[in-house]
Amino acid sequence: MDEPRPKRKGIYVLPNLITTGALFAGFAAVVTAMDGNFVTAAVAIYIAGALDGLDGRVARMTSTESEFGKQYDSLADMVSFGLAPALVFYLWGAQELQELGWLWGKLGWLVAFFFAVTAALRLARYNSRGASADKRYFEGLPSPSAAALVAGLVWLSTVLEASGAFAMIAGLVITALAGALMVSRLAYYSGKDFNLGGRIPFGYALLIPAIFILISLNPPTVLFLMFFSYAMSAPLLAGWRMLRRRRRRRAREERTGGED
Repeated sequence: MDEPRPKRKGIYVLPNLITTGALFAGFAAVVTAMDGNFVTAAVAIYIAGALDGLDGRVARMTSTESEFGKQYDSLADMVSFGLAPALVFYLWGAQELQELGWLWGKLGWLVAFFFAVTAALRLARYNSRGASADKRYFEGLPSPSAAALVAGLVWLSTVLEASGAFAMIAGLVITALAGALMVSRLAYYSGKDFNLGGRIPFGYALLIPAIFILISLNPPTVLFLMFFSYAMSAPLLAGWRMLRRRRRRRAREERTGGED
């Protein structure tokens, strides 16, 4: 009697198709940056971020989540939000940094590598702790947001035709900061507890077109400021909480000393 053949496993088309689109956008960002089209490269990274935020929601809404999809999404994220922004940043500033001196040229590719490796570490940590982590918050700056910050920096600098030592040093600092925040233990609000199918007050619905109108006024400036504000929100909040704890501790010590 012939043994039954094992059932062949397939993959879900829709969410993985969206993930492939995000991967393509990340790859396109590198290719266009190599041609010197840095605005197109930055826009491609933003498109990858939009598609990355969509594939997971589509998978959950259509009940097409799978282990294959999670692993594929993670690999696509490494390309689109790890390698692509690092290479776009390096290609954008490589010539300028080399003109500043040999040391600056070396520092440029080291910072680019630092961003890429921190993105890999961030994704590995997220994958290993995904089941037990609080879904309301990310531990460390999410890699799509870090990539969007670097892409916004390159886009804004290209549009403003910013060059010279100040622009390059600012680029190095912001890229290195984005990488460091990815592997930090700071808590960033994820927005995953927001119910797309729930009801909201009518006034809140006006925020959505208002955001699009604001971005359309000056996309590179507004997008850069948005993601820079999000990146700095966790460190500022952590610092504010630390100051509050110190003030409370000092107040308790003063009350205790007064009672003695």
